Amino acid sequence: MSRIGVVAIGRNEGERLVRCLDSLTQQRPQAIPIVYVDSGSTDDSCTAAQQRGVEVVNLDVSIPFTAARARNAGFERLHQLYPDLDYVQFVDGDCEVVPGWIEAASQTLDDNPQIVAVCGWRRERYPERSVYNRICDVEWRSGAVGETHSFGGDVLIRVAAFLAVGGYNPGVIAAEDDELSVRLRQTGGTIVRIDRDSTIHDANMHRLAQWWQRAKRCGYAYAQVSSLHGAPPEHKFVKEVRRSVLWGLVLPGSALALALPSQGWSLLLLARYPVTALRVIYGTKRQGFSWADSVAWGVSCGISAIPEAAGVVKFHLDRWRKQQSQIIEYKGPQPPTTELIQPTGR
Repeated sequence: MSRIGVVAIGRNEGERLVRCLDSLTQQRPQAIPIVYVDSGSTDDSCTAAQQRGVEVVNLDVSIPFTAARARNAGFERLHQLYPDLDYVQFVDGDCEVVPGWIEAASQTLDDNPQIVAVCGWRRERYPERSVYNRICDVEWRSGAVGETHSFGGDVLIRVAAFLAVGGYNPGVIAAEDDELSVRLRQTGGTIVRIDRDSTIHDANMHRLAQWWQRAKRCGYAYAQVSSLHGAPPEHKFVKEVRRSVLWGLVLPGSALALALPSQGWSLLLLARYPVTALRVIYGTKRQGFSWADSVAWGVSCGISAIPEAAGVVKFHLDRWRKQQSQIIEYKGPQPPTTELIQPTGR
């Protein structure tokens, strides 16, 4: 464990950050170095981290925040303090690290020199509290065990491999992990998912507007990463961009524009959305998910192309205007609690 360091990032995470840091400081057989990177929190996040013996890095507020920039800053500080580390665990401040995860992931890297990054299963903390949390939980459980093309924000990476590719691309506002995964694989590295829970995530989504913003951010990420790695042989997110534009912009726009000339018949094109939702619902149920999970996921997939298309359009408008990409947030700050600044031991 002395060969492993952790970089956690967050902004106004409140109780979520407390759970994140405590899962790292209390569950380890021995202390491991942790760097927390704060992106302009207005709560007591930095105090909570410092009281737990965690190194804190405050990002420069004059430069737009991105998760990629925060992770790079955390890694730079970690590597400066502990230059001999072999592996780095990245984790978001709204995630609690599951006991035994870091040990299992590091053992995988120890046993397989060709593997450069290891991810597991992320689970949602309160999927029953909202349909939007449930959607996230299904998303986290999608995929397969074994070699994979990409990972999420909670991943254990070889330090040497991370340094070799120059870390995260700080200008990518979302799907920065997918973008980094491409460059890690291009250097000959392998990424794997092991059949083990890695983190417990707290989406805390309860409003349609939050779901919309998250899907819009996804579309923006598709377009941005595709602009970087859309060429052969990767074709990264090229299909996703085309799908979002076709079903989220062209189809509904055509249906509405032709409504009068076609005496309303063009509106039948909108039947594509419920048909897609039903297809996804039954496909998800066959994978072993509950009906509640399947319906939530199916409806989300059926209509998500619309906000995703908005994200694609926003990316191209930003690029045309030569505006720097800005993070698209969907979560508000956690309300402060007395627990936030009370360390519970190490």
